[in-house]
Amino acid sequence: MHVVITLFVIFSVWRWGDWRNWKKYHTVMLYFAIGNLTYNFLTASYFLWRLDSDFLSNHTLTEMLYTFIVFPGCALLFVGNYPTGKVKVLRHYVWWITIFVAIEWIMSLTSHIDYQYGWSLAWSAGFDIFMFPMLWLFYKRPLIAYIISVPIAFFFIWYFDVPVHLPVEQR
Repeated sequence: MHVVITLFVIFSVWRWGDWRNWKKYHTVMLYFAIGNLTYNFLTASYFLWRLDSDFLSNHTLTEMLYTFIVFPGCALLFVGNYPTGKVKVLRHYVWWITIFVAIEWIMSLTSHIDYQYGWSLAWSAGFDIFMFPMLWLFYKRPLIAYIISVPIAFFFIWYFDVPVHLPVEQR
């Protein structure tokens, strides 16, 4: 399933994305990728959700597909096709949130994602409601988005009691 999603994102970026102007969206693509890398780093021994690989060899390769292809591709599609007008903008957000929640719901039904430590599809949907406006904010005002991202991350770490350990100096 994850490979199919990856291939569909590649096709979608080719078909509907502003990939010729990818440099305009490069920082948003990196912001999305870095967010996923940070999640994987901070929760390496305490995943709130975990993507189960299909015919890929392991979780790491599956996460690499999402980090380096799926999420940056989605960022390019989301920001590159951002409409004007309040109704169109609202519809754009609803469309993207619905896509992400629907795909994750299908993944949960087919055992391609596992939830742990109190995380659920409802939490993912709530996160998506914050995530897409943050992508747009990052595109327009990256410093503000970084500043807002920190307390959001701390909230999730605190609320889900993610054990983040500072490295101990080796002697």
